[in-house]
Amino acid sequence: MKHFNSNMMKNLNTILVLILLTWSPLQGQISEFNTDPDVSFKLARDLAFNGHKSESRDILNHILTKYPDYHDIRVFLGSTYSWDGLYEDAFESFNYVLKKDPMRKDAWIGAINNELWADHARKALNLAARGLQYFPDDETLLYKKASAQAESNIPEEAITTLESLIKAHPLHQKAVDYRNYLINELSYNTIGLRASTDLYSSTFDPMQYYAIKYGRQTKYGSIIGRVNFNRRFNSNGVQFELDAYPYIAKGLYAYLNLGFSNSFLFPKFRYGTELYKSLPHSLEASLGIRTLKYNSGSTYIFTGSIGHYFGNNYIFIRPYIIPNDLGSSKSGSINFRRYRKNAENYFSISMGLGYSPEVEKIRNMIDQNAIIKLNSQKFNIGYYFTMNANRNAWGANFGIAHQEISFNPGSYFWIYSLSFSCDIRIK
Repeated sequence: MKHFNSNMMKNLNTILVLILLTWSPLQGQISEFNTDPDVSFKLARDLAFNGHKSESRDILNHILTKYPDYHDIRVFLGSTYSWDGLYEDAFESFNYVLKKDPMRKDAWIGAINNELWADHARKALNLAARGLQYFPDDETLLYKKASAQAESNIPEEAITTLESLIKAHPLHQKAVDYRNYLINELSYNTIGLRASTDLYSSTFDPMQYYAIKYGRQTKYGSIIGRVNFNRRFNSNGVQFELDAYPYIAKGLYAYLNLGFSNSFLFPKFRYGTELYKSLPHSLEASLGIRTLKYNSGSTYIFTGSIGHYFGNNYIFIRPYIIPNDLGSSKSGSINFRRYRKNAENYFSISMGLGYSPEVEKIRNMIDQNAIIKLNSQKFNIGYYFTMNANRNAWGANFGIAHQEISFNPGSYFWIYSLSFSCDIRIK
């Protein structure tokens, strides 16, 4: 009952303020504030935190007509502007306070955040440097300075700033994590190994897959060279691949792939491209095509994805559409990831239906048009983590599939898959 009454009083206060705001203009615009500024400030804060930021600003600005140097109010006003993306209005509020009282640390922090959110990293860096003149070695301002340096594409200087912060405040875990992240980003070279095996309930002997890769991070994006070795059907085969992930613009990047092999275990040539775009509301979408060229002809795979980030989770759907002489074949999967401290530490689950020659491993010399019509259901679970300050990445994946036999339609076997991977980052 006590909690109920408290909520009721808060709602009544909010309603009272909204009525006052509606009624005031009818009185010819009250020119002077004549009530308790502290009480009104509290109501304005409640409005802002309950989603009524515009109404909150009306109250705050009205208080400031009589109390222009009530800096707590002006700093909070600037924050509400920042939250709504009104970055110029926010800067004016913070700048007014800092000119009057440069010892207001909350105003420095608000001003720096405002410029970071506005993508004005250099301006944020200048504000952080000025703020540190008044608050030397302050942990919050040092962290903001490092963030601005990283956003200004000078991550080496950001690491130096974070080292200073950690030296002065060794228990600042966010600084330690951020330093490790930046060091990891500056490890431009990656060497990786992957090994996996498939066990079949009937028909086929176990099959092995191995890959070694070398990756290089550049300012234009990452480039990865890979050598794939497969042991299948009592035969060995090698494939050479090159992947690239070029940056195009903010929130827009591409995937490019080229591969070739002289073994029947792989396509003779493969190439593909896909475009990825970040969308509002934490969405990401992509659209692409793959081409697999065999001696008997080519297979074209149209694909894409739509994904959504929520909290530490990411879920996405990927379909595959393959036109052929017998009509289009359709397959797809739904994937879920639960992230931990960064993008390389996560738990994953995926489920799929249908057969796609881009991802499936059973292939022999029969007609591709027959293979892509196979029925298949699959489930995978994986765990990926990093060690040594994120410089070493490890992963394990287990999968099970129920797949139709290509030369005996209507009959199925089970495939049990297990894979391990390791990536080591070096300068």
